[in-house]
Amino acid sequence: MTPKDVIRNTIETCHQVLTAYVSDLTDADLMVRSTPEANHTAWQLGHLIASEHQMASEAGYLMPTLPDGFVESYTPETCRSDDPAKVHRKEQYLSWLSRQRAATLAALESIPDADLDKPSPEAMRSYAPTIGAMFNLIGLHELMHAAQFAPVRRKLGKPIMI
Repeated sequence: MTPKDVIRNTIETCHQVLTAYVSDLTDADLMVRSTPEANHTAWQLGHLIASEHQMASEAGYLMPTLPDGFVESYTPETCRSDDPAKVHRKEQYLSWLSRQRAATLAALESIPDADLDKPSPEAMRSYAPTIGAMFNLIGLHELMHAAQFAPVRRKLGKPIMI
């Protein structure tokens, strides 16, 4: 496997886990918090979409546009809202995530292997020091949040997934 193959595998496997975890959740289920202090799934999905868009864009890759105000709706300041009118439907999240992911994978394929070792933008170097680390983090970030969906699934009485 090449380095890009490993990164692509990480991104695709992590995405597979996330989509399995939300596959049988309803829009109302997305608003459930595992504990009062935890972020609900709707906010986490929006955060993942906004984060992927931001990381890849800041690194210079062309990403699909998001709706006006989307990124601002998924910040640490907005995560406490339980107003369903301030979030989106599951199908919308999955569609936006799919479009961002296709662009991320296309960007990964477009760069020479040597560019994976180039420094990432300064703003993300503390958590993703290279372009390769940034791409890998996109998948790992998704898996980290997907793991937070498991307690919500248990709370809702959903079957254990994966």
